[in-house]
Amino acid sequence: MLFFCKFVVAISCMAKKTEQMKRITVIFAAMMCVVSAVALPVSGSQVREVLSRLDEELLVGDKYINARQARIDSLGTLMRATTDGVSQLVVSKALADEYVGFNADSALCYYDWGHDKAVAMGLDSVALAFRLQRATVLPLVGFVMEAIADYRKVDESQIPQGLKEQYYDAGRQLYSYLSSFYGRYPETSTKWADWSHKSQEKLLEYLDENSAKYRLNRGEVYLADGESLVARAVLLELLAQLSENSNMYARVSHKLSQIAKETGEVNEYVYYLALSAIADIKSATLEIMSLQELGGYMFECGDVEHAHLYLSVALDYAVRCNAMMRMAQSSQAMPLIQNAHEVELQQQQNKVYVFIAVMVMLLIGLVVALLLLRREMKRMSVLQDSLRGANQTKDVYIAQFLSLCSIYMDKLNQFSKIVNRKIAAGKVDDLFRMTKSGKFVEEQSREFYDVFDNAFLHIYPSFVEDVNALLRSDEQIVLPEGEMLNTDLRILAFMRLGIEESTRIAQVLNYSVNTIYTYRNKLKNKAINRENFEADIMKIESIS
Repeated sequence: MLFFCKFVVAISCMAKKTEQMKRITVIFAAMMCVVSAVALPVSGSQVREVLSRLDEELLVGDKYINARQARIDSLGTLMRATTDGVSQLVVSKALADEYVGFNADSALCYYDWGHDKAVAMGLDSVALAFRLQRATVLPLVGFVMEAIADYRKVDESQIPQGLKEQYYDAGRQLYSYLSSFYGRYPETSTKWADWSHKSQEKLLEYLDENSAKYRLNRGEVYLADGESLVARAVLLELLAQLSENSNMYARVSHKLSQIAKETGEVNEYVYYLALSAIADIKSATLEIMSLQELGGYMFECGDVEHAHLYLSVALDYAVRCNAMMRMAQSSQAMPLIQNAHEVELQQQQNKVYVFIAVMVMLLIGLVVALLLLRREMKRMSVLQDSLRGANQTKDVYIAQFLSLCSIYMDKLNQFSKIVNRKIAAGKVDDLFRMTKSGKFVEEQSREFYDVFDNAFLHIYPSFVEDVNALLRSDEQIVLPEGEMLNTDLRILAFMRLGIEESTRIAQVLNYSVNTIYTYRNKLKNKAINRENFEADIMKIESIS
């Protein structure tokens, strides 16, 4: 495929000479595009992957911006330390170029300064170079007519040979900006596009035919001439040789997206737009067109979330760059997307309200069940007390009841978390089926677990002895006969089971958090090794 690409480019360089050679170029370009279409298909998974990459790069966009700002700060320091006039012009040109696409006002400031400085030093060619570059930035900050007038004041016949390339490149860029700005007015946009095309054709005469800049402009001229197949072949071959964090990579990718749009290749259109946006982000280019265009397309596809994200970032970058043209273009679509985004949020909020209502009903049902259960337990306790005459039985049942109540509360908290996760994940249907089935309430009516003390001591039969081994001899825990654990031991038991948060222990034991903190501090004070006491508790082993 690389051989075909180089062959097409070589022939395209000669295509200007004869119509016959031009037709041959088109034939070979068609062959190239067939090969490239087979070799480089863009699938749906590739589109999803590149959009995921774009989202990730947006999250770290400030990293690239800070790196570019550091380069600017370094040049600024060099500028302040430079006293020689010619060296100052060189540094100011580098600073202005670094600000292009990053901060339009600062770029203009340094181009103006360099122009005035060169005029004062009598360096007319240098002054013209600064003037031409300034004309390409003026439209971005809204000075459209000034840019046109400033550029057209230059007498083309008096331009030095060494500045011809810059002159036509500035014209291409200036008129291209204007064509994009008047996109809603086809007649005006086409007029400026024709001017840009003419400048670009002249530019090719002054470029090295082996350079990347030549191949890029050659591909764009082919595209403007309607020769999409040739343009695609040239640009694909060039793209493979460029760094992803370069401005040229972004420009080539954007042109490939335009070709894909014209041919109806939706996957390729989104794929190359995303690649262009990634390149702009990685090069910290705040005057970013691809992300803006991609946001508009996402809105057309109904992906309001991504549309809102991409256009918001594009608008934010445009504001930071003071690129009024991009601000105007992004702002036109933002109200519609904002309204759609708000409608989507309102729908989600309504769903939340519905499930809150369901939760309230479940809570009421649970409270009623608890009240009925409590009344029944009291009645049973009274009956047993009257029949057996033993308060101890009553105490046991009350303790079991309180334990059961704590389980209900814990399960209710768990259910709340499940509801939150389902809603956050958008699994509304799962939650609806869960609540509709009544399975949750049914499960809570069962006996959740046996008495904690008895179950825990089955797992840790020597737990009391192991705890006493960690306490001072005068602070040993002595349990009354028939009692398996007391409050101190139960708190330590929960800690050993991995429930270390005082809030959770308080919830299960039905104590206040302050009470749990008090118990834990008292236990530490009784320990032989106070600092490592809780860690030593975690080392107590269960039954083997």
